[in-house]
Amino acid sequence: MVSTEQIQAVTGNVVDSDGSKIGSVGQIYLDDQSGQPEWVTAKTGLFGNSETFIPIREAEVAGNDLKVPYSKDKIKDAPRVSDADEHLDVEQEQKLYEYYGLSYGTPAATGQGQNVDSNEHNRGTELDDDQRRGTERRGDDRQDRAGEAGIVGQDTSGPTTDDAMTRSEEQLHVGTETVQTGKARLRKFITTEDVTTTVPVSHEEVRVVREPITEENRGSALSGGDLTEEEHEVTLHAEQPVVQKETVPVERVKLDTETVTGEQEVTEQVRKEQIETDAGEHENTRGDNTNR
Repeated sequence: MVSTEQIQAVTGNVVDSDGSKIGSVGQIYLDDQSGQPEWVTAKTGLFGNSETFIPIREAEVAGNDLKVPYSKDKIKDAPRVSDADEHLDVEQEQKLYEYYGLSYGTPAATGQGQNVDSNEHNRGTELDDDQRRGTERRGDDRQDRAGEAGIVGQDTSGPTTDDAMTRSEEQLHVGTETVQTGKARLRKFITTEDVTTTVPVSHEEVRVVREPITEENRGSALSGGDLTEEEHEVTLHAEQPVVQKETVPVERVKLDTETVTGEQEVTEQVRKEQIETDAGEHENTRGDNTNR
């Protein structure tokens, strides 16, 4: 159970069971009998102009925030109470208890055993506005300039430090980096192919030459017998191809790189803040892109 002293130390927001922001702390409602905090309102909606009731029986203080054991969606759909200025009536309180799954009529988590089942007991009492503002701003080192000359309006989420909001946005900066995309190798291997060429060759052939008997060769012609048998042979020669192979260098092969420049489209999401106003159309307002 969050005590009054603990709730006064909360200067941040109401967050859900996952730590997501629900809204800034609005009003604290106390149990009339025990005086302990029983309900808290979270400012939700555009500009925090809507307040949602949340039971804080099982809430806990987390830093400057108040953490409640309910999801953001659960709280968002809670029944709206628009006319609870200082107290919650029985019907309003019963409706809220039923929505959050709490039994109406069980002892409040104060350790005092006080029931919440009558018209006069366990109705919330609103903290004084000045006390609440002081609680919200306690522990904030920023100077509150509300009321100073030239400061129009006041901040509802903390001390009034200026009369304007700063709108920020993300900008996309795209560069390049060099990464390894692959490897190229030179590999030498041996293949075999057929080569056909023509080589001129010569050979000897036998040719019969007949000479008539003359005075010059008559002696040789009559040197033998009248009729004899003889043999005479001639050795013939021919050229044939002779193949020899030798290895000779023919070229040098190496790897080189070149840089080719192209374009690649990059798509990324960037976030930016937008500022809008709920002022009436008749008022003189400017667009939401003013950045100060």
